Amino acid sequence: MKNILIISIVFATLTACDNKKAEEKTEANTTNNLVELTDAQVKNSKIETGKIEQKAISSLLKVNGKIDVPPQNMVSVSVPLGGYLKSTKLLEGMHISKGEIIAVMEDQQYIQLQQDYLTAKAHFSSLEKEYNRQKQLNESKASSDKVFENAQAEYLSQKVLIKSLSEKLKLISINPDNLDENTISRSINIYSPIEGFASTIKMNIGKYASPTDVLFELVNPADIHLALTIFEKDLDKLFIGQKIVAYNNNQSDKKYNCEIILIGKEISDERSVIVHCHFEQYDKTLIPGMYMNAEVEVSTNKAFVIPNDGLVRFEGKQYVFTQTENNKYLMQEVITQNTENGFTQINFPDNADMTNKTFVIKGAYTLLMKIKNTEEE
Repeated sequence: MKNILIISIVFATLTACDNKKAEEKTEANTTNNLVELTDAQVKNSKIETGKIEQKAISSLLKVNGKIDVPPQNMVSVSVPLGGYLKSTKLLEGMHISKGEIIAVMEDQQYIQLQQDYLTAKAHFSSLEKEYNRQKQLNESKASSDKVFENAQAEYLSQKVLIKSLSEKLKLISINPDNLDENTISRSINIYSPIEGFASTIKMNIGKYASPTDVLFELVNPADIHLALTIFEKDLDKLFIGQKIVAYNNNQSDKKYNCEIILIGKEISDERSVIVHCHFEQYDKTLIPGMYMNAEVEVSTNKAFVIPNDGLVRFEGKQYVFTQTENNKYLMQEVITQNTENGFTQINFPDNADMTNKTFVIKGAYTLLMKIKNTEEE
């Protein structure tokens, strides 16, 4: 009987200890987010409290896209008559000026073309004289119409031949007016039609290029666009002339102001549309093909907002402090949404009413440090 009594007492004692520990644990969890300051601490910390109100705040549509170049600013360089690439100094990314020599081509057909032109031009002189002679004879009835017509046909045919050969010479950048037997060359120069940079080099020295082959691809980046991918559900929120802010992942703090200039009219299989935007100021660090992020202000709504000084981040979550009693503050988790002009839109996870609470609107970080220091003691 005595042993039973001792066991009962020990069991009761252990049970009481466990209950006390559980109560202490519950109390610690309850007071973990509660901080109390003295009047002196409140004064020194410059904490300010007040009611939060609804303000008009814009919601942001976050999208992505890439730097694009309009077709008129991209040039594929080829040789209309073909030939062998003799020399070039171009490298990918190299800046080039309009009219600059970017390559030298070589081929025997260039020699033949110049020879044909000079020969045709030399023969034209005698045909022209014969035509004029027969014209005069025909007018005086000293020669038949048939003879005159033959002379006229040969003269006009030669004139057409010279004109066509002249245009072919211009295609390969040879000025026919400056061509004579002393300036015949087996090589021709390729000039840059735009100012910009070389984006792609597709031919090496010594290789033959046919008229359909592309030697180089050049880009004039002065009028680059930002092509954004907008999903169908967000399309009605955009309009021509709307302002957006773009940035890339490598320099997210550097913002680029843009304006929507064109909204696509075709929806892709992914239910998206391409929207073109123009950069307000050109930046040479923006390269075609570079991926970009963008933020578009799409609407303005009334929402409960708190000054950013009243918002703290702790262990990956956002919190505010509400005043429960004089100098007592409770840290409560909130869900944040849009931020604008130093204010952030907030809601409680359970959508609790905010109008009857007093919030810490300045000095919230001081209270968070007080809680952390208490936990570490």
